[in-house]
Amino acid sequence: MKLRITPLNIISAISLGLVVVNIFSSKSNAPKQIDMSGFYLLILGCLILVTFITDLVFRFTLKDLKRIWIVESIFIVITVILMVILQKVI
Repeated sequence: MKLRITPLNIISAISLGLVVVNIFSSKSNAPKQIDMSGFYLLILGCLILVTFITDLVFRFTLKDLKRIWIVESIFIVITVILMVILQKVI
């Protein structure tokens, strides 16, 4: 089994690292520290689950690694654009 690194794997790893750091870090009032409540950690955990499942779907439907990178990159860009639009509306 070959290890294939994809954009959604990178997003999942960064998100998982952010969750772990926020769970195990001490609560201080440092100026650069990201303070997340339990609800936002839950949302981030759901994001990790969704990116993992989406990555599996893309891997099973697309066999070429180059196509997987293109499709997943487009998926991430569209998701970010939709998130920005929803933040402006709400």
